[in-house]
Amino acid sequence: MMYTLEPHGRGIAADLLNLEMARARQRVNRAKLALESAEEMLDDDCGVAVNLTLCGRIRAEQRRVIEARERLTKIDPRH
Repeated sequence: MMYTLEPHGRGIAADLLNLEMARARQRVNRAKLALESAEEMLDDDCGVAVNLTLCGRIRAEQRRVIEARERLTKIDPRH
């Protein structure tokens, strides 16, 4: 048994992994919320110029969701 200063015998590496996973989940959730927000704005009748801008924003947010999920999967393949 290894004696560490951390509670329940967890090491610093485990705590860092938990922190990184929490940050990755947070990135995924933020990206999803931003995507939903942009999609809701697209449903409003704002005109062609605004809709074109929103389409670009939606594509960017979709990429962010994919990238955030990929980062989370690299940290923990179960996600």
